[in-house]
Amino acid sequence: RTLALVATRSMDFVLADGTTIERDVSHCMFAYHGIRAPSPVILGKARDEALLGTVTLENMGLVLNPFERTLRPMRMRLAALVD
Repeated sequence: RTLALVATRSMDFVLADGTTIERDVSHCMFAYHGIRAPSPVILGKARDEALLGTVTLENMGLVLNPFERTLRPMRMRLAALVD
């Protein structure tokens, strides 16, 4: 499905078999269960597989539980400055 995203740059990616491919990169707003967050996206070609990556999940404050195959809120941490 076409989202009409505009590429902001091109990058090289290395596949599992060692092949290097070039793909355009853009940004997109994602929404899931009332959570909205921007994330970079790789603009794939016709035979490329879609994949939701950890950067998008982290931007949304979510983490994957691989045993239950569910998404849950991430424990957000802040560092305190000490004078």
